[in-house]
Amino acid sequence: MPQIYPHYPPDLTQEQTEYLLTTLKDWSIAHGLAIRPPASFVSEEADPTGVLASTAPVTLFPSPFPRSCFEEARAIQTAYNELYSAIARDRGWLRDIVEDLIEVDDFIAKLWDVHLAVQKEGYAQDLSLGLFRSDYMVHFDVSMLDGLNPDDYALQVKQVEFNTIASSFGGLSSQVSELHKHLLSATAYLPADPPLITPSSLPTNPSIASLSAGLAAAHKAYGLSKSTPPKSLCIIFVVQQPERNAFDQRHLEYHLTTHYQIPTFRLPFTSILTQTHISASNPTRPLIYTPPHSPNTPYEVTTLYLRAGYSPTEYTSDESWKARFHLERSAAIKCPSILTHLAGSKKVQQVLATPDSPHLARFLPDKEVEERVRRTFARMYPLGDGSKAARHVDSMLATAIPIADPQMAIQCYVLKPQREGGGNNIYRNSIRSFLQNMPERQRRAYILMEIIEPPQLSNSILRNGQVESGEVINELGIYGVCLWRNGKAVEEDKGQILENWEAGYLLRTKGKESDEGGVAAGFGAVDSCLLVDV
Repeated sequence: MPQIYPHYPPDLTQEQTEYLLTTLKDWSIAHGLAIRPPASFVSEEADPTGVLASTAPVTLFPSPFPRSCFEEARAIQTAYNELYSAIARDRGWLRDIVEDLIEVDDFIAKLWDVHLAVQKEGYAQDLSLGLFRSDYMVHFDVSMLDGLNPDDYALQVKQVEFNTIASSFGGLSSQVSELHKHLLSATAYLPADPPLITPSSLPTNPSIASLSAGLAAAHKAYGLSKSTPPKSLCIIFVVQQPERNAFDQRHLEYHLTTHYQIPTFRLPFTSILTQTHISASNPTRPLIYTPPHSPNTPYEVTTLYLRAGYSPTEYTSDESWKARFHLERSAAIKCPSILTHLAGSKKVQQVLATPDSPHLARFLPDKEVEERVRRTFARMYPLGDGSKAARHVDSMLATAIPIADPQMAIQCYVLKPQREGGGNNIYRNSIRSFLQNMPERQRRAYILMEIIEPPQLSNSILRNGQVESGEVINELGIYGVCLWRNGKAVEEDKGQILENWEAGYLLRTKGKESDEGGVAAGFGAVDSCLLVDV
């Protein structure tokens, strides 16, 4: 890939580097830009009670990012919110997608079973909340312009994935933006000619305030207590235990408590059935939470924010599925509901993005908006379903690299399952051997996606006390808040969006040699944007 950014990051002397690192580490701990250290960094023997924290993996400098791409990704987020809200409300369409997966993906099948069980009883809550994140990479595309001049290029944002559950790092992303601004004001970034890192090139990132406002909007929309006698209302964060990324979540909790005076509690996914109940005598099915530290003060839950329950490994027994069903049948507003969780599957993304797919227009009737969203899609293809697109992929997998069409070479693709959390994808030349012994029917559980090619970029990452420098790749996530009414599945009531806004951003940066980018999974680092005009 050509180099489009100026020389970056700036060269520092040893004394300048030491000053930057000392300032960075102290500011990070003082402002909660932190994680619980991994066992590979601090052993359990050294920290048996889990009291230690360390600076989250973070870049020393903000990373250059094309201003036009940043602004386009932000501007289109409300359309993406509308799209995935509409998908979650269209049970018939979603059923057709899911039914293609349930025979080959047990996790998707069991999520759908939860929906069917609640639907049979009748949903107690008509409202749903989405705290979404749409992830992009800058794609360097010379094919959009006429001629073959190597200096000609076109930059686009191409979507990597759309997250509908546990869209993390809204807390830390705000903090790293403030960190880089502080380093600038503390003269850790020396003046350059021409100046590159300036206050105007570091965009404000309101993700903590904006995501918290979404939870507060759902809390308000829930209305009065449905219990007799009325109970105090609260928001619940459903979390993993233990959780290394707790500080990211805490920033949102503290904002809800401080700015909205909403009681907010953390509920481990494994404790759902022991710490909450639904009264059999109340047909509205309010969810009652009893804090272990205050068993005589039960609360009624208005909103469930799931930062757990997205991975099959969390469902270790039938009790785990009973717990998810228990939450779903309650009157609490879910973030996300089961249907919204399913709407975020890779299969849905592939169905929308496969070339010549007619499905996007179903949910985005405005042609201009539809086309704007479609331009962010990378090529995606199904596997093993007998379709023309799938047969095309099967042919590609079975043959050597087609020199005449290098874009269809297998090393230009990534294989993705219907999973969240990082570390699940198969890349490039590993794809063919991975699929070689897999039954064709099982291939339907995966989608094939064109790898996005970003411009060259360098930066330095601080991770576990060590600085790593070199070529990097970054991924921009745009947060979105959407609150909607689902409507009636058996009537013409198709629901209604009540709130819809863009909610800040996340920039994750990883070494160029790393295919995965998950920070919590140990692959990437949190970063912020240095907007440049290129």
